[in-house]
Amino acid sequence: MELRSQVLLWELLLLQMPSGPAPAASSVVSESTVSWAAGALAVLRCQSPRMVWTQDRLHDRQRVVHWDLSGPGGGPARRLVDMYSAGEQRVYEPRDRGRLLLPLSAFHDGNFSLLIRAVEEADEGLYTCNLHHHYCHLYETLAIRLQVTDNPRAAGAHWDGEKEVLVVERGAPALLTCVNRAHVWTDRHLEEAQQVVHWDRQPPGVPHDRADRLLDLYASGERRAYAPPFLRDRVAVGADAFARGDFSLRIEPLEPADEGTYSCHLHHHYCGLHERRIFHLTVTEPVAEPPPRDSPGNGSSHSGAPGPDPTLVRGRSVINVIVPEGRAHFFQQLGYVLATLLLFILLFIAVILATRQRRRGGYEYSDKKSGKPKGKDVNMAEFAVATGDQALYRSEDIQLDYKNNILKERAELAHSPLPAKYIDLDKEFRKEYCK
Repeated sequence: MELRSQVLLWELLLLQMPSGPAPAASSVVSESTVSWAAGALAVLRCQSPRMVWTQDRLHDRQRVVHWDLSGPGGGPARRLVDMYSAGEQRVYEPRDRGRLLLPLSAFHDGNFSLLIRAVEEADEGLYTCNLHHHYCHLYETLAIRLQVTDNPRAAGAHWDGEKEVLVVERGAPALLTCVNRAHVWTDRHLEEAQQVVHWDRQPPGVPHDRADRLLDLYASGERRAYAPPFLRDRVAVGADAFARGDFSLRIEPLEPADEGTYSCHLHHHYCGLHERRIFHLTVTEPVAEPPPRDSPGNGSSHSGAPGPDPTLVRGRSVINVIVPEGRAHFFQQLGYVLATLLLFILLFIAVILATRQRRRGGYEYSDKKSGKPKGKDVNMAEFAVATGDQALYRSEDIQLDYKNNILKERAELAHSPLPAKYIDLDKEFRKEYCK
């Protein structure tokens, strides 16, 4: 009755324990910068042995659980019992057969607990529950310390900060709890459906969440291509990728437009594998091959005549030489422009000064020419024309018979002396100068 009640108590504890660890989150395992010349073959390495499909080859012996015991003195551990996922169970010591039991449904319900029917003094020590998944390369261990006592009141279980300590009365059954209900330990036929590899590409300046999908690869053999037309026919992954675990991406021939960030995503949902490898690809200009040189044994090398001009031999080939413009070249050109502008300004100033000097010289010349001589006053009255000379020509009275008074008045005006006329020479000179 006491044994049955203890077994029921441990079963209730098992139902309340968590179902197992959460699946691993995706992680970046490598990030590298690679560079190839345009036109070459680019290979982005993405390999993982954990993605190799090996279930059929191992006949489902990938999952195994075994219990080990280390003595109280800390000696080497010895194997007690183990069981494979196919249900095969093996007990190593003859004295433990029938005393140590593992549930046959362990790989279906995730309960790998060890039951000891009657505890003895030799059963004391550190027990370890070891879960191995050879296909997924997973190894998990749980430790429990077992102590045997003769005091029924001391029986019980407690936590010492690192592991569980189970105190059991001598002769009573003991249940060493080991539960892991993660799907990797309970599911068997889901590996192939949950293996997928895909490649993404981010053009320069594009964030990771807006990357373009290039390829999708499935363990079942299905493949899907999403690359743009200019890249779709030049990218490829080996057909036996899942057999060798090599998902490297090949790009041939490489073009300058292929630059960007490439990501290889490995997802094995069954094994909880989520890895990402990042490649920053840069494309350089192809290296020009040097022209072939004449071998020493060639007779033309000993002759003194110069060889043919390679530019004439090539015919229509054009060689473009690009000289990079540095900062010094820019300042040199700027100096030429500023010097030319300064020379133009100096010429303009010289023309303006010459024009002003010429105008000033013209004013001085006109003043000297029209001004009075020094030490002599010019009287404009001297320039008055005397009318006495004119009167000599009209001193004789001409007796004419006029038919009317108008003709007589005209004749009188013609014979009358003209009034004196004064001429202002300064004014005349100014007029001439203004013209």
